[in-house]
Amino acid sequence: MKWLVLLGLVALSECIVIMPLTKTKTMREILRERNLLNNFLEEQAYRLSDDSASDPKLSTHPLRNALDMAYVGNITIGTPPKEFRVVFDTGSSDLWVPSIKCISPACHTHITFDHHKSSTSRLTNRPFRILYGSGLMTGVLVYDTVRIGNLVSTDQPFGLSLQQFGFDNAPFDGILGLSYPSLAIPGTIPIFDKLKQEGSISEPVFAFYLSTHKENGSVLMFGGVDHSYYKGKLNWIPVSQTKSWLITVDRVSMNGTVIGCEHGCEALVDTGTSLINGPAKLVTNIQRLIHATPYGSEYVVSCPVISTLPPVIFTINGIDYSVPAEAYIHKVSNNLCLSSFYGVDTSKWILGDVFLRLYFSVYDRGNDRIGLAPAV
Repeated sequence: MKWLVLLGLVALSECIVIMPLTKTKTMREILRERNLLNNFLEEQAYRLSDDSASDPKLSTHPLRNALDMAYVGNITIGTPPKEFRVVFDTGSSDLWVPSIKCISPACHTHITFDHHKSSTSRLTNRPFRILYGSGLMTGVLVYDTVRIGNLVSTDQPFGLSLQQFGFDNAPFDGILGLSYPSLAIPGTIPIFDKLKQEGSISEPVFAFYLSTHKENGSVLMFGGVDHSYYKGKLNWIPVSQTKSWLITVDRVSMNGTVIGCEHGCEALVDTGTSLINGPAKLVTNIQRLIHATPYGSEYVVSCPVISTLPPVIFTINGIDYSVPAEAYIHKVSNNLCLSSFYGVDTSKWILGDVFLRLYFSVYDRGNDRIGLAPAV
């Protein structure tokens, strides 16, 4: 019953499983440091064709960018267990890791899985593909035991990649999706839903605290909420539809002036994106208002003026969520400061880690809502 879920959030439950997360450099940052970013973006021209758009084996996330995934944690797969570093991603629903049979160069620099060496593995001949805005993976479906901390999902379906494009410099081995089943490969069940069905978690909720520190301090919690990670009370926002972690934004404003979403718009709350993505035209206007100028594929801001720039306000369910310039400007060096707003060809916004470092987030599947509160 839904009120039981609410009670579970009031006090810290003994059944909460807390997973440490590590903040890594994103692929975008790694490629930028190596002066390879612009070439990469030009070469990675993966887009859906008319045929693939109706492909039942294809899970598509064309507006989401694996370039910008930054927070990772460890899981194990198989018997005996083998450890993998994955992104815990609220923007997708599938779990995948590289297969030992993967032929792509990207797999040679990451941990791979050999299903022959796991006594609990069950390989299928069912192929599938996952498309991102910056890359593509193709593979086969397999079933095996997956462990997240002391949570165990037996006979869990997941993907083994046989080919990967656009993941060569990824600071992770695979991706573990935490969104709704509707985004998963048809006929499979996401790991959170399987844990929920099997009663492995006390309440159907999980939460993220993304630390502002360089590497450590971030956590993912399953089954309840540790209130010590946020200030004040959680403000609850219903999801727009029970298919993903999309919510409605009332408006976006700067200096008291509405600059976007005048009549409301949708935003994906996405732990798998480090930036704040938005409609290209509106983001270009924000870049103009903060005096950002094009710098290759990115926008640069004069470092000395950061303290003079206004916050960007996202009003959600009647509550103002401020994103100050110190958060939306990424200081790469004393002489290079980059805007963390990124324009994409969509009407939706993506509130990524720039936003989620400021606001502790709770994902309540029992009531189809997201809770936000200022992070400590």
